[in-house]
Amino acid sequence: MKNHYDFSKAERGKFYRPGTKLNLPVYLDEEVLAFVTQIARKRKTDLSTVVNQILRTDMQLAETFR
Repeated sequence: MKNHYDFSKAERGKFYRPGTKLNLPVYLDEEVLAFVTQIARKRKTDLSTVVNQILRTDMQLAETFR
């Protein structure tokens, strides 16, 4: 690391984009990934769809216990 950085030509908010939606990566344990991959193959769909379906089901279940 340098001792000094020159920010005299910096521009505040240069890369800020209002309303931008970020998709953050989610890292699954090996066992969970294998489980979800197996389901996705059987259903001939992608991992995101399967994970979202599982999470939605869990959300609905959690709502019933509130």
